[in-house]
Amino acid sequence: MPAPAIAALLGLTLAACGLPLPWSFLSALPLAAILAHAAAAPTRRAVTARLFWAGFGYFALHLWWLGAFLHHLLGAAPLVTVLYALEAAFLAGMATIAVTLTRTPTGRIWALAGGWVILEWLRFLGPLAFPWPTLGYTLLPTPAIQIADLGGVLLGSVLVTFTAASLAHAWTNRHSLNRQEQGRRPLAPAVLAAVAWAAALGYGVTRTPGDGPEQPMRVLRVTFDAFERASGDLTSQKQLAAQTAASLNRPPGSVIVWSEGAISSRGTRPTPGQTIPAFPGPGISGVGGYEQLTPPGPDPIRQPATYQEINTVTSLDAAGTVQSVNAKARLVPFGEEFPFRPILDPVYRLIETSLGFTLARMTPNPRPTPLTLNGVLYGAYICYDSVFPWVARALANQGAQVLVNPSNDGWYQGWGVQQHFNMGRVRAIETRRWVVRSVNLGVAGTVNDLGQPAQTVDSGQELQALDVRPKLLTGTTVYMRLGDWPALALAALMVAYGVRQDRRRNDRPS
Repeated sequence: MPAPAIAALLGLTLAACGLPLPWSFLSALPLAAILAHAAAAPTRRAVTARLFWAGFGYFALHLWWLGAFLHHLLGAAPLVTVLYALEAAFLAGMATIAVTLTRTPTGRIWALAGGWVILEWLRFLGPLAFPWPTLGYTLLPTPAIQIADLGGVLLGSVLVTFTAASLAHAWTNRHSLNRQEQGRRPLAPAVLAAVAWAAALGYGVTRTPGDGPEQPMRVLRVTFDAFERASGDLTSQKQLAAQTAASLNRPPGSVIVWSEGAISSRGTRPTPGQTIPAFPGPGISGVGGYEQLTPPGPDPIRQPATYQEINTVTSLDAAGTVQSVNAKARLVPFGEEFPFRPILDPVYRLIETSLGFTLARMTPNPRPTPLTLNGVLYGAYICYDSVFPWVARALANQGAQVLVNPSNDGWYQGWGVQQHFNMGRVRAIETRRWVVRSVNLGVAGTVNDLGQPAQTVDSGQELQALDVRPKLLTGTTVYMRLGDWPALALAALMVAYGVRQDRRRNDRPS
């Protein structure tokens, strides 16, 4: 079988050991095969090519649901292969740097492993940010995921890639040293990996849930068609009436939580003091729509009014008066924002003309802040924000006592829904806060501070209400203090170890 085909097959195997599958903790095994196969390539270009095809197979299966989404939206499922190729190209670019730093298979294994984690970190940044396929999430079925409160999900990625590199190291060196060295050196990293796993599992099983006052809340799971909702075919009045009916007769002191964009705003952005009398507060709701930036000129045809889409979450008191507002921090690339717009504006205008509608123009919120309601600080972040650890971390560092994630999972298909929910579970571990979700076509309910689902509903009738009692917690985790730096430092050490392995081999007498 050609080497690229083997690499693609190994990538598919890695994806088959990913979320939301219960055996995802085995992901280090196919990753070890990928590292060994790529590092054994005869030339630098071949190393890069093998990692590209492994990445293509990995992303194609892990993100297969995006093809279903594009088919539903545009009838153009094959377009998703562009994303697969782009993500694989990033892996190939990382491999190019790794093989520049190292020359031996052993050195390349470690440089590729450390580079993989660094690349995952880079996926959290920039206009093309898409951190969906992060290996640390594959630890969710095990207690080892609890190390996320020490170094975030990327520390989990370090454990996975270090284990994979250790196995690949032992396999690659099994015949390259004399018999005495085989008993010591090739297995030393694998022994260290076993110790790391024992420490991570031991740490995980000793974590206990935090204790604090309970806040009664009612969350909704609605099943509105996301496409009809976005196009306006499903009226805001119909949505409002259905959600209001499900929000009545709540337990005393209960706070209602509605999903992303549950309230439509036309022409203005919600501001504190504004009243939305139809909202059955007190509660928290997503508010979407648009705001007018400039009025029309004397000639409205030549000088039309300009608008900008908004996507916010608000807290409202019992009278429906807005208490606080937080806007979405991370926008979906090619959905809510179109990267490099100043440069590619002619291309985007051509697309708008061919599609017959204007592409979204939104502004991200670089400084999310908690919502206030009746003396409680709620760390509310919207849908896609939940896959960016820095958002929940920033809110918790500002005193948020519980995380609230209004979401619209109606865009996702298949694995995408469960993957999104599972990634949100790790935000609870990183910050040791409960997470409350109210969604359209997804998983609604609560997750405790250990990342364990407490009360959830993910299917059933058109509109379901769930009364939950999350705990209000405070305190600071190591991850909240240090962020991703511990994981990045360990990833850099793996790269440095690979470079050191090269030097040892070059210094060894022949």
